Amino acid sequence: MGNKIAIFSEEQLEDYQDCTFFTRKEILRIFERFRDMGETGVVPKVMTSEEALRLKLPLSSLAKIPEFKENPFRERIADVFTSSHDLESSKGICFNEFLEMMSVFSEQAPRDLKVFYAFKIYDFDDDGVIGINDLEKTCRHLVKDGLNSDEVSTICRKVLEESDIDCDDALSYLEFEHVVTRASDFLSTFHIRI
Repeated sequence: MGNKIAIFSEEQLEDYQDCTFFTRKEILRIFERFRDMGETGVVPKVMTSEEALRLKLPLSSLAKIPEFKENPFRERIADVFTSSHDLESSKGICFNEFLEMMSVFSEQAPRDLKVFYAFKIYDFDDDGVIGINDLEKTCRHLVKDGLNSDEVSTICRKVLEESDIDCDDALSYLEFEHVVTRASDFLSTFHIRI
């Protein structure tokens, strides 16, 4: 194929295809998006498996992707998909994490996987349920400063009244899944084009 540079080894591409919902061409396009997020020259044109795990771009780089630029959950999404939650000095997103995130947000990802990650995103305190504090944070992210505290609390109580089947003042994964499956626009909004 002439002078074309191989970005990944054949084995890397096969592994990426096995772990995502992407074709080789889509993986290469996602790599270009990753490179574009970094400063010029930061991400090499050819990436080894080690670099794909080690080289991290600042989480603020996600704002360069139009779908994340205005997303009120951008930081929370980054927290869910990155492995450096508590290591402030190494906080960033590597290519493997970016590829996994893009795979979950792809059109090809199954609804169940999207629901799983949506639950993780809204479970701010990572306790396995979406409680009143998680709902309030979610609501505040959505409305920014558009509602006062009483209005936010009222909305969250109403959500629990309608969705908390076992009346434990929190949404379990199954309760959350039940709510999301009734939302007709969930799949189309939990999506990023590549």
